[in-house]
Amino acid sequence: MLKLVHDATAVVADDPEDLAVGLDELCRLAAQDMLKVALLAERRAYLDAHADCLDATGKRLVVGNGYARPRQVVTGAGAVEVRAPRVDDRREGKRYGSVILPAYMRKSPKVTEVLPVLYLRGLSTGDFAPALGEFFGTEAGLSASSIDRLTVSWQAEHAEWSARDLSGVDYVYWWVDGIHFNIRLEDDRLCSLVIVGVRPDGTKELVAITDGYRESTESWAELLRDLKARGLAAPVLAVGDGALGFWAALRDVFPFTREQRCWVHKTARVLDALPKRLQPDAKAKIAAIYSAPTRADALAAVKAFADAFAGHPKAVAKITGKLDCLLAFYDFPAEHWVHLRTTNPIESTFSTVRLRTRVTRGAGSRKAALAMAYKLLDAAQERWHRITGAELVPLVRAGATFIDGKLQERSSQPDTTSPDHTDQNGSVAA
Repeated sequence: MLKLVHDATAVVADDPEDLAVGLDELCRLAAQDMLKVALLAERRAYLDAHADCLDATGKRLVVGNGYARPRQVVTGAGAVEVRAPRVDDRREGKRYGSVILPAYMRKSPKVTEVLPVLYLRGLSTGDFAPALGEFFGTEAGLSASSIDRLTVSWQAEHAEWSARDLSGVDYVYWWVDGIHFNIRLEDDRLCSLVIVGVRPDGTKELVAITDGYRESTESWAELLRDLKARGLAAPVLAVGDGALGFWAALRDVFPFTREQRCWVHKTARVLDALPKRLQPDAKAKIAAIYSAPTRADALAAVKAFADAFAGHPKAVAKITGKLDCLLAFYDFPAEHWVHLRTTNPIESTFSTVRLRTRVTRGAGSRKAALAMAYKLLDAAQERWHRITGAELVPLVRAGATFIDGKLQERSSQPDTTSPDHTDQNGSVAA
């Protein structure tokens, strides 16, 4: 049994660095010793499990065979030197392999996982060796080439994900947007077309991200046709910026989907059409429109805005010209309004993409940039919360009627008070 004995004559060091062996080095040495013990125990268990495997002369077919050449492995405790125990397994088709330390492993799985995370969060490839070399005790396996290999694998992963079958999934709401960012080795900026959806259980999920051309209708139509061909049903409502070419494509591919314009984008465009001295008042009056408790109140707020800024018809027209699309959210549950009035789920998530591209001055190619954006969104969606009032999403998909955000009970009896009503056969009786 290990015992700790207090030495009264020992000198306590004021500075931890004065110790012969620091805490980090002690952890590294302990990890190295523990790994050695674990590898030996693993080999012993393998030999014992096959001790009865004998050849015709009675000699064992599975025996220990010394140690492999030393190699350095980067772990969470630092770089440790390992001599892996070997086994001579003479059985046909059999070969010993360590589960703890597979052949050719140079980094522990946790270290391997942290590299793409740090890259996605903004650490430049050229900074890996100096930034992490001192922490792990070595620069082995931390070169920029290892990250370059990751980006290639991400491109393959994105291509496979973009071809997945969608017949088994359903998205009731969509948020759509076109996100632009720089490509370091190309003149044109990348415009990524992004769709985030809401499942019937209220969870948010990345639906699509692809390379578009300046958010054109043709690019959006190609994406929507591809989604439809892979089995995706039309959403009930799509939310996006009014300037997108998406809307014409949506009417062509999914003509029955309702449209809701993003009030954040709309507010910005209205303010751009007004003098700066009027913008604070205009912003408050616009907020009064989309925060009104009922559609009637919203329409009254629209009239108040139009009267107040009658001298600026272009600004007024941006509000009054598309009221059906600006106020569509009133036909959906009030609990969902906060989510349906903006494309914030996409905008807020892409702030990490912009951070990444600012640090590196843009990805080297369009494919690499798109793969990076995909990985960022894929990682981010694990932290996305369900929308408020998630239990109401299935009712929206089922076609329930909401007026001013309130569910309307359906009458079980046909309305016979009207002079014209439809009978069971679908004909209209006079």
